[in-house]
Amino acid sequence: MKEIKPLAFTDTTLTVPGSKSLTQRALIAAALANGESILHWPLTSEDTEYTSQALAAMGITVAPAREQWRVQGKSGIITTPKQEIFLGNNGTATRFLTSVAALGHGDFTINGDPRMHERPIKPLLEALSGWGVKIHSIHGTGCPPVAIAASGIKGGKTLLPEGKSSQYLSSLLLVAPYAQKPAELLVAGEVLSKPYVTMTLAVMRDFGIEVTASPELNHFLIPQGCYQAREYAVEGDASSASYFWAAAAVTGGRVTVANVPSPSLQGDAVLVDILVRMGCGVERSPKGITVTGGRDLRGVEVDMSDCPDVVPTLAVVASFAKGRTIIKNIAHLRIKECDRLHVMVTELAKLGIRAEERPDAMIIEGRLEDSPLHGAEIDTYHDHRIAMSFAVAGLVVPGVRIRGEGCVAKSFPDFWERFELLYR
Repeated sequence: MKEIKPLAFTDTTLTVPGSKSLTQRALIAAALANGESILHWPLTSEDTEYTSQALAAMGITVAPAREQWRVQGKSGIITTPKQEIFLGNNGTATRFLTSVAALGHGDFTINGDPRMHERPIKPLLEALSGWGVKIHSIHGTGCPPVAIAASGIKGGKTLLPEGKSSQYLSSLLLVAPYAQKPAELLVAGEVLSKPYVTMTLAVMRDFGIEVTASPELNHFLIPQGCYQAREYAVEGDASSASYFWAAAAVTGGRVTVANVPSPSLQGDAVLVDILVRMGCGVERSPKGITVTGGRDLRGVEVDMSDCPDVVPTLAVVASFAKGRTIIKNIAHLRIKECDRLHVMVTELAKLGIRAEERPDAMIIEGRLEDSPLHGAEIDTYHDHRIAMSFAVAGLVVPGVRIRGEGCVAKSFPDFWERFELLYR
């Protein structure tokens, strides 16, 4: 259990690990490329280790070093693994590698831990079926484990029946250039988390494949081709940076994250714009983003459909703002590593914070004089983002203790060491 020490003020400059989202997308593109790619400053974490090991089982060599990885792409050739591909609770890799496996020839099984067995993947399976892939949920639940009798992807037109998880869409896009004929992809319903789709298209473009996309990101024409091996620099992770920007906001201090550039490919960097609305100051440059906390934070109403991973961070900041904060369009938080919408409301209440759960929204009443805050033991539900966001709460509320603090290894293995930099 990790107890957080309150902090009156901070003035800190630090860096964060490489973007998990960019690392996993670049890994897939490099694995399918025509030769050796070098990824600079990728994220080394539990999630990216799962991805690397799975690619190795499919015949792709990933040689990690401290600040760069060498990936030996095989021009889209996928080897049939000797055993099932196990991906823990890595939702992104599970969705991405399901499509990568479909490029192979043979029997593949994609599996994960018990929570992954509850996380839906059916829309992706249906879209792949439309491209001629023989694929099904083994237990008939629409969730992993998934079985694939792979014989390549035929291509042509297919429909993704919902856009609630951008990971389905990104998964299909990443493999589509290797279809046996030019691929067309339609998406039914609203596309959520659009910045992640834009990020995928940018990575594909950087590796040599230009996709034609509609402005609404619900219709795509993907040309046949092969990714070109290259050197690729991974930005610092904006989701990881969010906890340090939030630390500045709640303490009235100043924090610079030196390796998240502005502009950034990552949608989660929009948190700094929300912090400005709440009363913080922000300085931006290609070398980093600085947040300075305001004396009086104020509540906001905000649609977070495009950046769900920083909702827990925002919810904690909102708890120390004056007035009500309404965080809307976040039903997709329920299919993350845990039901983050429910969990955030439950754990905030332990600190004396009034928060209300709606089917697709969260309402937080900040800084109520008749509701004094107090320390508590916070359950993380094995979710890295719950642990890291409540660490920020502990900077203000004495006695916050985080159970299962090791879950941060999923995306930020040395989070607690870097968190200590706030106290220097």
